[in-house]
Amino acid sequence: MQTSGIDKHTILNPVIKGITVFAEYIADGALVIDDQTGLVVDYGSSASIMAEYGRTQQGQQPVQIHDHKHKLILPGFIDTHVHYPQIDMIAAFGEQLLDWLNNYTFVTEANFGDRKVADDTAKFFLQQLLANGTTSAMVFATSHPESVEAFFTQSTQLNMRMITGNVLMDQNAPEHLCVPTEQGIRDSQNIIDKWHGRGRQHVAITPRFAITSSPKQLKMTGELYASYNDVYLQTHLAENLAEVAFVRELYPNHKGYLDVYADMGLLGRYTTLAHGIYLDTSEYEVLRDTGTQIAHCPTSNLFLGSGLFDLSKTLSYTGVSIATDVGAGTSLSMLTTLSEAYKVQQLQSNPLSAHQGLYQITLGNAQSLLLEQKIGNFMPNKEADFVVIDLGATALLERRMTQTSSLEEKLFVLMMLGDDRVIEQTVIAGVSRYKNRTRV
Repeated sequence: MQTSGIDKHTILNPVIKGITVFAEYIADGALVIDDQTGLVVDYGSSASIMAEYGRTQQGQQPVQIHDHKHKLILPGFIDTHVHYPQIDMIAAFGEQLLDWLNNYTFVTEANFGDRKVADDTAKFFLQQLLANGTTSAMVFATSHPESVEAFFTQSTQLNMRMITGNVLMDQNAPEHLCVPTEQGIRDSQNIIDKWHGRGRQHVAITPRFAITSSPKQLKMTGELYASYNDVYLQTHLAENLAEVAFVRELYPNHKGYLDVYADMGLLGRYTTLAHGIYLDTSEYEVLRDTGTQIAHCPTSNLFLGSGLFDLSKTLSYTGVSIATDVGAGTSLSMLTTLSEAYKVQQLQSNPLSAHQGLYQITLGNAQSLLLEQKIGNFMPNKEADFVVIDLGATALLERRMTQTSSLEEKLFVLMMLGDDRVIEQTVIAGVSRYKNRTRV
């Protein structure tokens, strides 16, 4: 795969959490992929790569060259918290978290016991991810095992690296969405047995949050989680002040929201908690000591009026990924999500650089999910998930790019103005799964 377009070879050194991260940019570069394995073989300047690989050796198949001159190739984007069933109620008006769940989310999720609904929605959702350049994600399904089966069936067909699980709820939700405590755990166990580690699929044990799971269910969830070394756990934490207050009512003998999860054995390096806006210092320390990760969901936090996430403070204690949280979030575009993350941090006098933002949605999110040995950059033997980006995809973007004088400026403009229209192609394990035929 060959690309060129920006003027010079540069090594970027964004500083993230006090650590220098080396981000390499090659203006006239080439990426070599093994078609049989879908892995990266090599990368470098197009001159050196073509000299090394461009001539067909006797007895070998001809090398296929895909020319993406004047385009930007980036590792595939990774979304660490998103609800696929909620794609059908994205942009639902006027509520904050708890009323929004009751009035919109639970109504929509009730349909996912129907396997056809689940299949159709999973297929559409995954195509939307590809159209936005997202190649991997940690995903919520619903409490119906059918919703998980549908999702994994569709993601397996696309060979996407995906993480999901059945949502555990046994209280404080509509009766038809609640699953008896033991049955929900059995469903999770069955899904782990069938899907975890099958191809590029992973399972996350998925209690929705402390409000909709009884103490017994959370305890059993922790026991199931502890019985595996590499199964994920995902849930929500301290997103909304009314939510935090309700958890205090339900668990008056605990020190706080996070203490409920800690007491039930839900924390650890494979745990991702979405949001984490309202935490005190002792809770940050627990996150640090357990290695538990936080997924920051800026468009969701703004849309539901939940609050402003403190990125720099959270990073000083533990790992943070960036996520869309659709359908409370308003876009599946990780670039649009970065644009909103910048604004959230700007309101707190901590602007997010393009270097850090693009790191976060690629290698940074891979590291948060402990997948950095497989995805996140172009090191040899990693899976060849990547996106081809057109920096002139819209008339405004094309005009604005002519006014930039540095790579940093170009990337920042991309972060602020980019969306699904800039995604020219999305490649999964070396196979093109999406091509954008339009130009605005």
